[in-house]
Amino acid sequence: MTANPVLFPEAVAEAMRADLPAVAERAVDEIIVGVPSYADAFQGPMGRKISTAVELALRGFLQVAVDGGGVDAGTPGGPVVEAAYALGRGEARSGRSMDALLAAYRVGARVSWRDMSATAVRAGMDPMALARFAELVFAYIDRLSAASVAGHADELASSSRARLRLRERLARGLLTGSPHAELSEMAQRAEWAPPRTLTAVVLPEGRVRGALVSLDPRTLVATEDLPGLDAPGELAALLVPDAEGAARGALLRGLAGRGAVVGPARPWWGAQASYGRALRALRLDPGAEPDAPLDTDARLAELVLRADEEALADLRARALAPLSAVGETAREKLTETLRSWLLHHGRRDQVAAALFVHPQTVRYRMTQLRELYGRGLEDPQTVLELTIALGVPPSSTDPGDHAGGR
Repeated sequence: MTANPVLFPEAVAEAMRADLPAVAERAVDEIIVGVPSYADAFQGPMGRKISTAVELALRGFLQVAVDGGGVDAGTPGGPVVEAAYALGRGEARSGRSMDALLAAYRVGARVSWRDMSATAVRAGMDPMALARFAELVFAYIDRLSAASVAGHADELASSSRARLRLRERLARGLLTGSPHAELSEMAQRAEWAPPRTLTAVVLPEGRVRGALVSLDPRTLVATEDLPGLDAPGELAALLVPDAEGAARGALLRGLAGRGAVVGPARPWWGAQASYGRALRALRLDPGAEPDAPLDTDARLAELVLRADEEALADLRARALAPLSAVGETAREKLTETLRSWLLHHGRRDQVAAALFVHPQTVRYRMTQLRELYGRGLEDPQTVLELTIALGVPPSSTDPGDHAGGR
């Protein structure tokens, strides 16, 4: 915007220049009173910058006014605007919002106008020029405010991107089991306060954004170079803070319908163990509720039994070998009866109720089983092997079937 000239007789200009240091000092004093949050800032490392910015702004403004007011005081790259922009960035780095700085601008503008206009009147400025002078004062402050707001926004955006990169690096360090000291250092650089525990969640990458809506904002996200996956790029890992105990139920509810596998809560620096269990659980059948997250805490027996699939297959083949002497239909019925008998500790009525058959049918089948196993059904080791063999149905899928999108 091009302003109409404001004519400053030399006497007026000289009087105002001479009074500038005092005006700047009074402006700073009233800013401290009017904006209490700046009391410490003026005494700390930002103090000199703020005081210098006040005087620089006043001198810059006065020069614009003396030159006739036609110079665009808000032109990017000018020293005054650069200082205002840097001040906004400094506020963002200090963790403050723009509220205090904008309030300081308002106080500074009021004090400067009051004192500088008084000096101008004493030096002989006419009323029309004084009115135009007031308009220019507040337009100038608006431009400086806008420059500071831009600096504040740019700093937040820049620091947010840098912090996001550091937190992604921290997440990968946790997933790969970096040393505790190294993880603590990375957490400090990423401005991430370690929680008590972390819970690993593995889910399709396309569902991460929706999942994060209901999760702790400290949740770490890793989407690239995930260790232990056969199909990198399809899955992502989340590390959710303090999701143990009652909070685990809320986590599971929030992940419903997102194809997630949820590991156990572990000390934050040991999140690799939670992630490792979630990866192993990807081999499990999702069960009867495909929309529910696969909760590894509820599938511990399967995870233990399937830690070595080949060993389990060998155990199952040996333990169930006596059943190979009967036909397929009879073998299925006897296997079902034997599993129920083991689960119900031989209580015939409970076995019958579970299988929806008559107790006499259970008695008949158990007689057949004792003929096939002999005294083996009374041997604790044989009973243990049968319990393990029949505890988990044989896996009908390849271990990697669920890795790409349960």
